[in-house]
Amino acid sequence: MNNMAILSLAIKSLWARKITAILTVISIAAAVLLFVAVENLRQGARTSFERTISDTDVIVGARSSPINLVLYSVFQIGDPTNNVTWETYQDVKSRQDVDWVVPISLGDSHRGFRVVGTTPSYFKRYKYADSQTLSFQDGIVFEGLFDVVLGAQVARELEYSLNSKLTLAHGLGGTSFVNHDDLPFTVTGILKPTGTPVDRSVFVSLGAIEAIHLGWRNGMPTPLSRMSTANQLEERTFVPESITAMLIGATSRVQILGLQRDLNTYKAEPLQAVIPGVALSQLWNVVSLVERALALVSGFVIAVGLIGILTSILTSLNERRREMAILRAMGARGRHVVGLLVSEAALLAFTGSVLGLTALYGLMWVLRPFLETRFNISALSVWPSQFDLGVIIFVTATSAVLGLVPALIALKRSLSDGLTIRV
Repeated sequence: MNNMAILSLAIKSLWARKITAILTVISIAAAVLLFVAVENLRQGARTSFERTISDTDVIVGARSSPINLVLYSVFQIGDPTNNVTWETYQDVKSRQDVDWVVPISLGDSHRGFRVVGTTPSYFKRYKYADSQTLSFQDGIVFEGLFDVVLGAQVARELEYSLNSKLTLAHGLGGTSFVNHDDLPFTVTGILKPTGTPVDRSVFVSLGAIEAIHLGWRNGMPTPLSRMSTANQLEERTFVPESITAMLIGATSRVQILGLQRDLNTYKAEPLQAVIPGVALSQLWNVVSLVERALALVSGFVIAVGLIGILTSILTSLNERRREMAILRAMGARGRHVVGLLVSEAALLAFTGSVLGLTALYGLMWVLRPFLETRFNISALSVWPSQFDLGVIIFVTATSAVLGLVPALIALKRSLSDGLTIRV
């Protein structure tokens, strides 16, 4: 009896017990689907996280922790401890080792989305992924004082288009009791999706941030704040007193560490300068416990699926004792009995693995746009990888090894039973 004959016999044997075999295959498919899905989401989330900002050498803000600075300046999470004066911004901008500086001003929101006050250079200098620049799906960058550019997710969820009118609210929460409803903005541009926090941002000029807070005191409007109309404000030039953070590009890569050291010891005011890549690694280490937990849980899922195969074959052994004895009586050797049961276990695992991966990538193909837009996970693959091939090989090989347990039990019983089965 050759290997092909054993394989053919294993297929027929499984088909004879098709209900049990199908249920076992489904359990393996579900285990592999969940394992690979968790791994893909984990890797996709990490890759998207690391690709959030690119080609920015230093981020500078008021003195705080590096992680906090990256959170509020890049991910728009949390609040700054303080602002940086405009004089400091001008001083940093004039340094010989600084090629470009993009200022950022935070503090307002629109229906739960953060408002970012900046300059038109932001759309040229901010890069993500592999040095990709921001591009417009519709319209152009803001030019007038009350022009606004929307991230892709903001425009989609709030159903805005070019020339739509909107008003900003003071504060960073989803609900604000202080609105700038007397100074409406006009949408002049909508960015293409990036899979980064940019998609959830509302961009206006630094001058607009100053204009809507003209006459305010201690974060609250005064009677003077509503005395100027939008037309009157557009005729004025506004210079910010302070900004929240700066994105900086150095003139040379070798000057980055020196620039960071100088800014961290800046005498005019306490500053925090961080290198984005280093800060992102530190930030990911904070959440790496969750990453390891996901990997551990998905590993246990595979283990449960493999145990299911072993249990399925073991529970059927008592019913198949006559079958094994007849095979031995017909001249089948011990290795043929072992090969039959090992082949059944491997077939169940292989079929389940392929079915699970097929179902997974079918779902990924359908759900990828939703995951990218809702959770900003943009590095998901919709095609099997070498990792997936490794999962199939591992699950199949492990199942074959586990199949040796019932195989050796069946071999021992077939020798002792002969053709007379004592059940």
